[in-house]
Amino acid sequence: MPSDQTSRITTIKRLSGNTVPSLPASIATPSYDRSRVVPGIVHLGVGAFHRAHQAAYVDDCLAAGETGWGITGVSLRSTDTRDALTPQDGLYTLAIRSSGEEKLRVIGSIGAMLVAPEDPGAVLAALTDPRTLIVTLTITEKAYLRAAGGGLDTAHPDIAHDLANPKIPKTAHGFLTEALARRRADGAPPFTVLCCDNLPANGATLHRLLVEFAMFRDTRPAQSGDAKLTQSGAAVLAKHIADAVAFPSSMVDRIVPATTDTDRARIAEELGVEDAWPVMTEPFCQWVIEDNFPGGRPAWEQFGVTMVDDVRPFEDMKLRLLNGSHSAIAYLGLLSGHATVDRAFADPAIRAFVDALWAEAIPTLPRNAGLDTASYTAELAERFSNTALAHRTAQIANDGSQKLPQRIVASTLECIEAGAVPEHLTLVIATWIAACEARGKTLPESHFTDPLDAALAAIGDRRLSSAESVASVFDLTGFAKGESGRKNLVDLTIAHLEQLRRGGPAAAFAALGL
Repeated sequence: MPSDQTSRITTIKRLSGNTVPSLPASIATPSYDRSRVVPGIVHLGVGAFHRAHQAAYVDDCLAAGETGWGITGVSLRSTDTRDALTPQDGLYTLAIRSSGEEKLRVIGSIGAMLVAPEDPGAVLAALTDPRTLIVTLTITEKAYLRAAGGGLDTAHPDIAHDLANPKIPKTAHGFLTEALARRRADGAPPFTVLCCDNLPANGATLHRLLVEFAMFRDTRPAQSGDAKLTQSGAAVLAKHIADAVAFPSSMVDRIVPATTDTDRARIAEELGVEDAWPVMTEPFCQWVIEDNFPGGRPAWEQFGVTMVDDVRPFEDMKLRLLNGSHSAIAYLGLLSGHATVDRAFADPAIRAFVDALWAEAIPTLPRNAGLDTASYTAELAERFSNTALAHRTAQIANDGSQKLPQRIVASTLECIEAGAVPEHLTLVIATWIAACEARGKTLPESHFTDPLDAALAAIGDRRLSSAESVASVFDLTGFAKGESGRKNLVDLTIAHLEQLRRGGPAAAFAALGL
């Protein structure tokens, strides 16, 4: 929350349980008694996406009388969301915006907010509370702390800290593992872990990482007072997580641009009270979940959630068609001077490129899963054209080294394996490299960020040839490491980067015949 908001809210009425009754009748508000709601879900990573997506679905369930599914929100890093929402009794406004209208809804499903670095014990208490039956996560791809090969990054200082100090964890891995150990020691059933981040097979991926983390934890020297098993039962906790804890995969989809001060001012005027952190979003919302919840779950399917046996086809379609084209629009838009998605997508060259990108990616999707890619891409085109969202290309551009492997690289390798030449997919990788190189030159220094920024900057400072730059970036990121199609992918990326360096996106488009 911007600092200037703090001084304003001390003199202006603020959204809260006390002020909700005075809101205009046109504003949808919680229709249930929030004092009767029981916290059944702990969510790690309470950001704008969670508040526009999962929290809204849970709000629907609470309104239908399922009062056992209130959310305890946990921030693993920043205090911003807690500082904004706690004075508002956890309430906030969800602004659903299309090009023609805006509808406001006050969400009441978040009952408490915790900040892990301030009080890890309180977070562990919430996770071990027997009423907690589900733990959901939106911590972004980079917070899963995977090494280049996909396994747990045991060299990361936060992982090393959590392995050495299991009672005061910093990471999602540490909190989940310690809480599951304590619940097992207390004879309480484990909670279900529901990953909601854009990772391939996200539930299975998190399951594997936690089992790996528990194995490392179990083989360290025993410490008095831990919830860890003794050295004689070294792998028991890991086996418990592997065998007894459910990790359903899910696919989430909703565009959620960053909230601006202009948004805050507009919504405050409509509400008649101040909301320190409203959330902007689009009308479209999708959630597909594998139905594996031994401890029970809300009746999400009554409110539009699709419960399935296997989420993978839906996940692949979303990652490769929505997220892949989003990354393409972001990097091409930045290099073309377009600040928002709708403006970039209105650029005829970028629009034609996205169509060609979809044409390359669609054949890599499962063919017998009933996916309607024609309707899906038509809907995406409408969503990208929404002028009311003002979704910044710089926001989408963050963390490319973590996002591109599942959004672009995976489908690129499948195209190569099938004998195709994925010229449009590989341009996205080259454009990301070019956008990284442009920071501090034609783009502001910190216009977007990446976990590998220091190493990426060092590569850029060496003023390498296109071939040397691409090879260095691929080695750094681990893109396509060990894959048979890696050389073809690298060669195509080099050719694109050369065009981008010579004449920007226009030259790259011309080389593709666009």
